[in-house]
Amino acid sequence: MASVAVIGAGVGGIAVAARLARHGYQVSVVEKNGRAGGRCDRLIKDGHQFDTGSTLFLMPELYAQTFTDLGERLEDHLDLRRVDPTYRLHFKDGSTLALTSDLQAMQAQLEAIEPGSFGAYLSYLSEGYRHYKLSLTHLVKRNFCSPPEFFNLKNLLLLFRLKALVKHYHRIGSYFDDPRLKAAFTFQNMYMGLSPYQAPATYSFLQYTELADGVWFPTGGMYRVTEALKGIAERWGVRFLYNTPVHRINVDGRRATGVTLADGRQIEADILVANADLIYVYRYLLPDDGAPERLERRKHGCSALMFYWGLDKRYPQLGPHNLFLAGDYRQSFDPIFEDLTLPTDPSFYLHAPVNIDRSLAPEGGDTLMVAIPVGHINEAAPQEWAAIQSRARRVVLERLAKIGLTDLEQHIKFEVAYTPRDWRSRYNLTKGSCHGLGHNLKQMGYLRPHNRHERYRNLYFVGASTHPGTGLPTVLVSARLTSQRILHDAGVLRPVSIMTPAATW
Repeated sequence: MASVAVIGAGVGGIAVAARLARHGYQVSVVEKNGRAGGRCDRLIKDGHQFDTGSTLFLMPELYAQTFTDLGERLEDHLDLRRVDPTYRLHFKDGSTLALTSDLQAMQAQLEAIEPGSFGAYLSYLSEGYRHYKLSLTHLVKRNFCSPPEFFNLKNLLLLFRLKALVKHYHRIGSYFDDPRLKAAFTFQNMYMGLSPYQAPATYSFLQYTELADGVWFPTGGMYRVTEALKGIAERWGVRFLYNTPVHRINVDGRRATGVTLADGRQIEADILVANADLIYVYRYLLPDDGAPERLERRKHGCSALMFYWGLDKRYPQLGPHNLFLAGDYRQSFDPIFEDLTLPTDPSFYLHAPVNIDRSLAPEGGDTLMVAIPVGHINEAAPQEWAAIQSRARRVVLERLAKIGLTDLEQHIKFEVAYTPRDWRSRYNLTKGSCHGLGHNLKQMGYLRPHNRHERYRNLYFVGASTHPGTGLPTVLVSARLTSQRILHDAGVLRPVSIMTPAATW
C-alpha cells in the first residue's frame, strides 16, 4: 500500500487526503496547529462562535461534487440555510440596497436608484451566467499539464468571450451609470483579493452565482465544512497529527522521500502533498533553487484586518452579511494595492451570523465579525500595524454609529483582532496575504504555479496559490485536480486536460 504525507490540514489538504484514502492509499496529515481547517478556522470564546475565515457558502455545486467524489451526500452532512437578501449594502450617502433573488424587490430598488437599470441588471446577470459556465468548463475544472493545453487558438478566443482583457469596473459602466450600482456589482472581486479596477471582467460570474445559485450558511457555521470533510477522511482511515510542524521536506535526487518534523522525527512517504502556503513551502521546506524569489515577486492578493466581537446585546437590525462601501470607491482600493496600507475611507464587511443561527452566541448576546481589506505586509517598508488597526477600529465604529448602532462599543465583552502579521504567524501565509497569489491574467491557468513540482515529481500542491486559485469552493476544485493528477501519475486515471472532460471518480 503506497503511503502519502499531506502537509497541512486545510480544507484542500483534507479533501485530497480523503480521496486518496478512498483509493487505497495510507494517508497521514501533519498540521502545525491544534486542529484542522487552516484558514477555514473557528474561534470559540465565552459561548460565542466565529468563523475566522470564509463566511459565505457559495457555488454549492462545487461542494456537492466533493462529497459525491467521497461517496457521500452533502445534505447528509450540512444543514444549509439560504441567506436572502444576500447582502445589505450601506452607501456613504446613507442610502441602502438589499441584494436579493426576489426580482420584483430588485426591480423596485434598482429603478429607484437609476431608472431603466433593471433591464441592464438582467443583462449583467446573463453575462455573469455565461462567464460562470465557460470559466468552470474550460478553465477552473481543468489541469493544465503542458503549454499547448493553455496556449492555443481556442483559449485565445475564450479570453475574448470571457472579457478577460477588460477591467471589471470599466465593463460595469456598460450596464450602469450610478456609482452606487457600479460598486454594488463589483465589490465581490475582493473575494479573490483583487481590486475591481484591476480584475478581469470575467469575475462578473461572482454576482451571478450569489443571486442565482444563492448565498448559503451551514448551521453551526462554515467550520462545519471542515468538520464534515475531516470526519469522512477519518472514516477512510486518514490519520491526523496536530501540533506537528514540518521542518523540511526530505529529497533524494528527483524525488521527495518524506518530511522531517520540528521535533526531529521523520515520516517517510511515497507521495507528498503540500497544503501549506505554496511560497512558504518553496522558501522554508525545500532546497533553495531560486523559486522562492521568483514566486515572491509575483502579485499577491490583499490581506485583511479582522475584529471578532462578543457582545452582550443583540443587534437584529443587521443582516447576516453587511457591506459598508466607501464614498470614494476607487480610493478604497488604490491604497490597498498600490501603497499596501489602509485607505483613508475604507469599505468593510460585517458578518452577524446570529441573525441566521441563534446558537452562535449566548442568549441575548451577539457575535460580530468585521473584515477590512488592507495591503499585505511590506517587507521593504514595514507598516505600523497597531496604528493601522486602531484607525480601522475607529472608522468602523463611527460608520456603525451612523446607522444607529451608537452604543455598540459599550456592549463589547471581548475583542479578538487579527492583522496581516497574525495571518502570517498562524497559517504561514507569505506576506500575510489571506488570498495567496493574486488572480491577474498572468497568474491564471498554466501561468499559475502548477500542482506538481517540476523537479520532485512525487511532490504535489493543493490550495489557494496553485491552480485554479483562492476561495473555499475553488480550493475544493484544486483538491480534485491535484487528486486526479496523482492518480493519473499512478496509472489509476487517464489524463485530464483542457481538451477532454474531467475524469469521473
